[in-house]
Amino acid sequence: MPIPLVMTIISPDRTGLVESVARVVAEHGGNWLESRMCRLGGEFAGILRAEVPAANKPALCEALQKLQVDGLQILFRADQSAAPAAAGVQTRLEIVGSDRPGIVRDITSALARAGVNVEEFSSEVVSAPMSGETLFKAQARLQPPDRCDLAALKKDLEKIAADLFVDVSFAEISGK
Repeated sequence: MPIPLVMTIISPDRTGLVESVARVVAEHGGNWLESRMCRLGGEFAGILRAEVPAANKPALCEALQKLQVDGLQILFRADQSAAPAAAGVQTRLEIVGSDRPGIVRDITSALARAGVNVEEFSSEVVSAPMSGETLFKAQARLQPPDRCDLAALKKDLEKIAADLFVDVSFAEISGK
């Protein structure tokens, strides 16, 4: 029976980094299920989920630890989430506006107060095309609880956005 593992990796960015991890997973009969990885600054960071035959887990973990001598840091643990993904309406949140400290804190505080789970979040600071102004852009995939009043949450987010001078769009996602 395969064992699902979740791994986080971080390393100074270099060519062949993902391949080295993928090779070790495959050499131990593992199946790479899903991942999110990217370069941030000069570092490469990612999270991945793979399955490996139970008998191969100790050897896989040992082989992954051997990769760490090359500056790669890997943390792995068993994926305990046998439960299916939460049912209900998923939403997408997009934020764009002048960059300033506190945007992520204020928006995520409102989400936490409403009991909303942030399933995916990405952000970046970019130069605006016309003005060259520094813009903050973020996207999130959210899973509100069934009891969440989406209209009230949207109103709360719009108030925070007005205070922060950012634009927020909040919409239901029709499919996962």
